[in-house]
Amino acid sequence: MPPIFRLPGFSARTVAIGYAVVTLLVLAMFAGPLWYAWHTNISQVRTDLILSDTLRLSNLYARSGPAALAAAIDSQVVGTNDGVRKIILFTAPDGRKLAGNLARWPDGVPERDGLCSVTIRVDDVPRSVELMRVTLAGDYRLLIASNLNRFDQLEQLFTYGLLGCALAVMMGAAFGGVLIRRALLARVQGVSQTTAAIIEGNLSRRLADMGDGDELQLLTQTVNRMLDQIEQLVTGVQDVSNAIAHDLRTPLSELRARLEELSVARPSAEETFAEVDAAINDVDRVMGIFNALLRLAEIDSGSRRRGFVEVDLASLCDEVAEFYLPVAELKEISLGFTPHGALHAVGDRVLLAQALGNLVENALKYAPEHGVIAISAARASSGMLEIVVADNGPGIAEHERDKVVRRFYRGDDSRGTPGVGLGLSVVSAVARLHGGALVLEDNRPGLRVTLQIP
Repeated sequence: MPPIFRLPGFSARTVAIGYAVVTLLVLAMFAGPLWYAWHTNISQVRTDLILSDTLRLSNLYARSGPAALAAAIDSQVVGTNDGVRKIILFTAPDGRKLAGNLARWPDGVPERDGLCSVTIRVDDVPRSVELMRVTLAGDYRLLIASNLNRFDQLEQLFTYGLLGCALAVMMGAAFGGVLIRRALLARVQGVSQTTAAIIEGNLSRRLADMGDGDELQLLTQTVNRMLDQIEQLVTGVQDVSNAIAHDLRTPLSELRARLEELSVARPSAEETFAEVDAAINDVDRVMGIFNALLRLAEIDSGSRRRGFVEVDLASLCDEVAEFYLPVAELKEISLGFTPHGALHAVGDRVLLAQALGNLVENALKYAPEHGVIAISAARASSGMLEIVVADNGPGIAEHERDKVVRRFYRGDDSRGTPGVGLGLSVVSAVARLHGGALVLEDNRPGLRVTLQIP
């Protein structure tokens, strides 16, 4: 069922219209009560003044008579601009004008005394007035009126000002909408150009970060991080594909050559079994590559996080050192573990053991005879738990330390040693899975590898 009310989409036009509507509503909320209060108060003040003048003049008539009232009225209406502001008329019983600023008794005035609103002609100009008629003793009549149109000009100025504000709001909304539209189109055009370049294969393109701290900067930074990750993944896939093709070519070629030679030469049984053993080694090497890649894929997927448990790192390091001790003794290498207190972390015990085993195997592979491999575990000042494997072998050149964690990367010094270049890649992936990092440093001499775990 479609929704009954659908919010408008985000656009420069929607923002401009919304701004105009909200501003006009605020303006109306301000002007409406003010307009009502103005009319209410002005009407009440006008009525109070008429009643006050009526009472004052009636009392004067009662005390001093018609002559005194006529003199007071004439002095009061002098300079009142022909009755525009105040209209007073005092007549004799026969209707003759005695004082005031009206030439005669106006038409349309009710016959009964009291307050009313009527339209009379003042100097042949119709005016709306609020009027008080009073019949005095002796059948004298008194008329006091206040011009209702007195504040028309002021009200017109207020109305024009209000309309001017509304017009300024509309113009500001239109101008702001144009500016917002231009700014958004500029950003969208930049995104479109970057996206088009990426589609064409230029994965290094990124969205321009203006650095102005606006709302789109966070989106730009997030998209750029996503593009960095995509580029890294695509580049990694390409590197892995190239490396697999390169590293599998040698064992497969050797395997085919051996089998072809066996098929053609038909050697003795002893030589045949020797070649079969060599072929099995080649197959094991290929299977080792695929197993390492599958393990890396499993680690990168993050599925192993569901099996995290509390791990005693000191006990784990001790077990790994004990496992590789016979190999170290055969090569006359000193291998030892030095714990520094109880160290517990949450993680995958099997993966941590594999990572530490890879580090020890690398150290055993490159350490010289009578060399030294030291394993230690401690809590750093930063709060991270650090497992350190240090040796006194040839080490790794500083410019290659960032490269050796790449899959299938092998430095010049390791070309003649067995392996496929996935050991440190696995260790680095395990560290990332646990929220840590792998740090390679110079041990002077040798290599110091630190596995950091929260």
